Amino acid sequence: MHELIHAFSHAVQDTLSLLPWLIVIYVAIELIENKTDLSSSKRLQGKGAPLIGAATGLIPQCGFSVMSAKLFEQKYITIGTLFAIFLSTSDEAFIILLSDGVGAGYLLPLFVSKIALGALIGYGVDTVLRWTGKAERLREKPVYDGEKKPTTVHEIFMRGYLEERLSQGECVSCGKTHDATRPVFTYVVTPVLHALKVAGFIFLVNFLLGYVIELVGETAFSAFMQKNLFLQPFLTSAIGLIPNCASSVVITETFLMGGISFGSCLAGLCANAGLGFVVLLKNTKKWKRNLAMIGFSYVVAVVIGLIFNSFSLLL
Repeated sequence: MHELIHAFSHAVQDTLSLLPWLIVIYVAIELIENKTDLSSSKRLQGKGAPLIGAATGLIPQCGFSVMSAKLFEQKYITIGTLFAIFLSTSDEAFIILLSDGVGAGYLLPLFVSKIALGALIGYGVDTVLRWTGKAERLREKPVYDGEKKPTTVHEIFMRGYLEERLSQGECVSCGKTHDATRPVFTYVVTPVLHALKVAGFIFLVNFLLGYVIELVGETAFSAFMQKNLFLQPFLTSAIGLIPNCASSVVITETFLMGGISFGSCLAGLCANAGLGFVVLLKNTKKWKRNLAMIGFSYVVAVVIGLIFNSFSLLL
């Protein structure tokens, strides 16, 4: 009983300390999503597309993976650029790390690793497809039927690429309706709701993992995880494929609590493409292609984790 109470109190304290930072960061993200001009589609079609895609995918939330999946389906970007974005996407991970004092120190290594790996895999995939003659020709640029050409992230979601969700006015990155005429709702209510949702996941992970550590002991827990260092990437990559922000929360919080290594955390976050794969899976006619892409992402993520974990043992 003592262990249960201790784990619960620690989980509450840790979650409450992060909540204000989560709200501030989500407000900033809403401003970026609604104000950033992304009207030039050519940025993701040139020679620098995989690199730009990898950098773009770093922006928190799964919205960019959704947008990239729609762009790929409509042949506006290459499969290499798509993988670059998917590999660099980390959903809520960067927000949690930025909100955590210790975790903030891992932001730069994670940023650099994500961009480098995303660009490397992206260019590699496109190069192989060109060599084998299987690269598809891209369209010149999107054609918009609306009165106003979309420029911001939110407008692109709403007007260009969401098909049936377009008529419902739903933003895939959060599942809520955004109304430009109601700024208080967009820039206050929505970020608070996002923050509370993520805080709930953070509390649950902290509580459950903290309780396990209390029961078995911190030393025994660390020894067990270190012993299974090469199995971790297989598990975290599988968790990362789950199309929900909870997966990135579980991976990041487990890392911050010492449950997994940096390499295993990186592996899970590389596999974490948010709702991007869900968009692709909706195209049932391409089910073989979709399963191959998911399998490729998983294998790449596992290999990345194994390589990083191997280096960590050598250092």
